Amino acid sequence: MDNYNLVEALVSHMSDIDEKQLLLYAQMANLVNLILQLPNIDIKEIAENFSKFACNAHTICDSELRSLGTGLYPVISIINHSCLPNAVLVFEGRLAVVRAVQHIPKDSEVSISYVETAASTITRQKTLKEQYLFTCTCVRCNKLGQYDDIQESAILEGYRCRDNGCSGFLLRESDEKGFVCQQCGLIRNKEEIRKIASDIKALSDKALKCSSSGNLQEAIVLYKNIEKLQKEVCHPFSIILMRTREKLLEILMQLEEWKEALAICRLTIPVYERVYPGFHPLLGLQYYSCGKLEWLLGETDDAIKSFTKAVDILRITHGTSTPFMKELLMKLEEARAEASFKLSSREDSYITL
Repeated sequence: MDNYNLVEALVSHMSDIDEKQLLLYAQMANLVNLILQLPNIDIKEIAENFSKFACNAHTICDSELRSLGTGLYPVISIINHSCLPNAVLVFEGRLAVVRAVQHIPKDSEVSISYVETAASTITRQKTLKEQYLFTCTCVRCNKLGQYDDIQESAILEGYRCRDNGCSGFLLRESDEKGFVCQQCGLIRNKEEIRKIASDIKALSDKALKCSSSGNLQEAIVLYKNIEKLQKEVCHPFSIILMRTREKLLEILMQLEEWKEALAICRLTIPVYERVYPGFHPLLGLQYYSCGKLEWLLGETDDAIKSFTKAVDILRITHGTSTPFMKELLMKLEEARAEASFKLSSREDSYITL
């Protein structure tokens, strides 16, 4: 940290923290004092700095948004949060870079998202309150409780109609005995959903243990069973189902089960397109993953389409001069060259015949 004055200017939210957390910060400050053994050390200031770090630090990620650590960037901390941000924070090594993802008029505020935006308003609000100690009042959060917000929350984190041909979402009945499809009116029994949810929870616990212990083959079987059950109760655009498929994709990639991985990756794309804005880096990265799998499996034309979609997004969020983007652009050019060669070879064979 080159300028400690910037740290001093950060908000600590000490008055908003519960006693249990305050006690933890005090214990951590005392531990620092025991280790450093410096004269005139200010225990209270150290405790406040821990609080400042907790609610002002950012997760440092690589170009594919995999977490590497946590860093305090006081200038970046000045930028406010929005659940519908006009900019994105990415890292190039230890350098924090903020890039606009849409036109920002002069004198307008720049905003980034502090949390995962693919979530219901209630979930986002809860995460922001617990981690950053404030209540968001952005344009998305201001819709809390309105019909559109209730519908979106029910689709993202709620249940589906029991009629497989219906794309409706469910809301609780007034008597709390079940859920009513808002499209066709069919009622789904609460106990049926509770039983399936309980089975999913039990399987999820087992799958996590298998995955953590390296038993990937067993984990795959369990996650496939979880996916099957979730498809019975979750809306097709459910982020809960999406997260299960993300985990399946991750393990299938580790096991080099490329065909299955591509099938799962393709299932996630429509959900990503719905839950993320058009220029969100996670959407671009999912297109990139899909393209790499398609190219590996010889589906060159599809790979070109996926790479092109990835480039269109990631050149905005990541720039064009980083090693990551240079590699992506090179893959796109190589795929185009391969497609051109295949087309030329087919034309030559027709001429020969």
